[in-house]
Amino acid sequence: MKKKIWIWVAAILGILIIASTGIFLYVKTGTEIVSNENGVMSISVQKVSEQEMVESILVTGKIVPESEQKIFLEPEKGEISEFKVAENQAVKTGDPLLVYDSSKIDSELKRAVREKEMLQSRGKTEQNQIADITKRLSEAKKKLGSQSAGSEAATEGLITQEDVNQLSNEKIQQEMQYESTKSEITSAEDRIKELNAQKNEMTVVSKMDGIIVKVNQNVANTEAGAVEPVIHIISSQPYKVIGSMSEFDTVKIKEGQPVIIRPKVFKDREWNGLVESVSQFPSAEGGGGEGFEGGGGAGNVTMYPFKVTITDDTSELRQGFHVSLEIKAGDSTKKIAIPHPALFDEGGIKIVYILKEGKVERREVQMGVMNDAFIEVTSGVSPGELVVLTPTEEMHDGMEVTSYDEVE
Repeated sequence: MKKKIWIWVAAILGILIIASTGIFLYVKTGTEIVSNENGVMSISVQKVSEQEMVESILVTGKIVPESEQKIFLEPEKGEISEFKVAENQAVKTGDPLLVYDSSKIDSELKRAVREKEMLQSRGKTEQNQIADITKRLSEAKKKLGSQSAGSEAATEGLITQEDVNQLSNEKIQQEMQYESTKSEITSAEDRIKELNAQKNEMTVVSKMDGIIVKVNQNVANTEAGAVEPVIHIISSQPYKVIGSMSEFDTVKIKEGQPVIIRPKVFKDREWNGLVESVSQFPSAEGGGGEGFEGGGGAGNVTMYPFKVTITDDTSELRQGFHVSLEIKAGDSTKKIAIPHPALFDEGGIKIVYILKEGKVERREVQMGVMNDAFIEVTSGVSPGELVVLTPTEEMHDGMEVTSYDEVE
């Protein structure tokens, strides 16, 4: 009986050994590399091609107007006497927005104008007096000359040198008085100009073509000044996008690069734009902020403000909309490139394997720029060659390949 049991145990063990051997062979031959001395294998390959080395950089931002103007209360000007605009009204550059009470300035201006008129009248009188003295002086000099040349017998109506000198002194005094009056007239004119300038400043005008978005006639003025603007204007020009991006992205971004703008309130809709500028100076908050995820918030990532021009119609957009942006960075010129998985690092030497006539050929390559999917190869491969994807350490130059799958 015991002998039969042992026979059955031996038989079961034999079956298990045979089965395990079969499974091992099945698993081994089911891999891409077959165990033999030639290293015959099945691989995946992809054609070397020319690619645009463009990288998509994702940031976020906010819709803002091209520019805006906020008018705050100016207590030194007094009270506002009149508002010239209403909300949603379109305005042009130079249009009046509000007027402060200028009654005090108007009174001073009237007095200055009257004073100028009086000085001008006095000056005119002085000019007439100078003209009269000049005429009398000329006649006296002529008469004195004729007396010297004629008979000295006639003494009636004689003009002496003293008379001439006296008229000359009168003329000089009158001219000095007139110069003083002219100086006073100039001062009066300057005062009038100053008052007119003050009166003009009492009328606040728009500095842009835009839309009135807010008129707040009940703004409270405090010792520190009004917190809210009395009038808020936004530019009527197309909207733009502002945001902040990390220092890692700024080195890749250049002016004029294309941008795809996706407002969060509109699903599956896009607007086109262009990078207008990236600031050379960090944003006020320094580290962390809109446009960078995973920065850690430890202050080890510096953020830089950027601005994007929206080239499509912005009539459906509104100030304050939050948007995601895809910035196309890099060179749009096509370059010879391979997929990232095809590159193999062999002790610091970058190599690829090329499938050629049923065998793999080891190539050392030089790399250039890269994007998310491809790496530029400046030497070592040519367009159209089949590059091996995901090479392994077991792969070597001259290894035979029995079959392969070409990835598009």
